[in-house]
Amino acid sequence: MKIGILGGGQLAYMLSMAASPLGLSTLCYEPAVPACAARVTDVITASYTDVEALRAFAQQVDVITFETENITPEIFSILAEEQHKFAPHQNALLVAQDRLLEKNCLNQLGIATAPYEAVDSLASLTEAAHKLGYPCVLKTRRGGYDGKGQSVLRSDEDLSQAFASLGSQPLLLEGFVPFSMEVSMLAVRDQAGTVKTYPLVANTHHQGILRESSAPFEHSALYQQAVHAAQKLLDHLQYVGVMAIEFFVVNDQLVANEIAPRVHNTGHWTIEGAVTSQFENHIRAIAGLPLGDCSARGYSYLLNIIGEEPKLQPLLNIAGLHYHTYGKAPRPQRKLGHVTLCHDDPLQLEKMRKQAQALIGV
Repeated sequence: MKIGILGGGQLAYMLSMAASPLGLSTLCYEPAVPACAARVTDVITASYTDVEALRAFAQQVDVITFETENITPEIFSILAEEQHKFAPHQNALLVAQDRLLEKNCLNQLGIATAPYEAVDSLASLTEAAHKLGYPCVLKTRRGGYDGKGQSVLRSDEDLSQAFASLGSQPLLLEGFVPFSMEVSMLAVRDQAGTVKTYPLVANTHHQGILRESSAPFEHSALYQQAVHAAQKLLDHLQYVGVMAIEFFVVNDQLVANEIAPRVHNTGHWTIEGAVTSQFENHIRAIAGLPLGDCSARGYSYLLNIIGEEPKLQPLLNIAGLHYHTYGKAPRPQRKLGHVTLCHDDPLQLEKMRKQAQALIGV
C-alpha cells in the first residue's frame, strides 16, 4: 500500500518514518521547496491549484491523508474524481478549518467551549464584544496558526484597529476563559470504529506557539472528561486516524479550545514515550491495520526548538534525550525541531528538563 500525504512538512516526514517499518510507502504533495519529508520519501512539488499534478498524485496512491488544514475544498473535488478515499474524511477537515463550524459542532455534542459570536462588520463586533465582555479574542474563522490571525481586545478602543487588521474575512469573537492551564488529548479511531486515547498532556504556549509538553498529566477526572469528549467527537465525524483536542482547564472542568484533524505537536513525545507513537497509530488506522497500545512508557517531556537550533553535542550528553531536527532553515518563531526526554522517575526527569532548557536557552 502507498499512502498519499497532502503536505510535506515535519508531520509528513514523521508519518513517512512511521510507515516504513510497517512495509508501507508514502508519497507527499507539497507546494513549498524544500520539503522536510523529502529527506525520507518521494515528494511531488506542485501548487494545490495544479489540477493535473493533483490527479497524477492521486493515481499513484491507495489512500490520501493530510498533515495540514490549509487545504481548500476544491482539492477534494479534484481528488475525488480519481475515486480515492480520504482518511480522515474530508468532512472532519471542513469542520476544523472553520472556527465557527468547529465551535458549533462541539457545542452540539455537549462539549463545552468558550462563549463565542460570529462577526462580519465593525457594528457586529461592537455588539458581540459588549455581549461577551472584555477581555475577549477576535480570530479569523479560517487559517491562522501559532497565534497568527487573532487579536486580544481589552476595551472599546481596541475594536476599530483589530477589525481593520482582520476584518477582510469572516471572523469569530471568543469570550475570555479564566483557565489555570492548557492540556490536550490525542485520540485515534480505526476503520471499524474502535477508539483509543493517549494520556492527557500538559502544555505551555508562548506568543501562541507551543513551547513545552509533559506527559502523562495525571488527573483521573479530567482524563475521563477528555476521553468522553474524544469518543463523541470522533464517532460523530466517523473519523479515521489521529485527532488532537486542545482544552483549557477551568476549575477542574475541561473547556475545548480547538481540534486538529491530524497528528499534532503535543503528541511528538509519543515517538519515544509511548508504546505506539501517534504517527504509527495514524498510519495503522488509515491503512486498515489494528491500532497499537497508547500507554505511556514512564514520563516524557517535550521541548520545541524555535527560531535557531542549539549546539547538538552538549544536548546529547544528557542521557535519555532524543533530538529531532526537521531540516528547516532558521527563522524567528519557526519550529525547527524538538527534543524529548524520557525517564521512569519524574524527579530525575525534572533535573534533565532544567539541563535541556539551559542549553536551548529557554
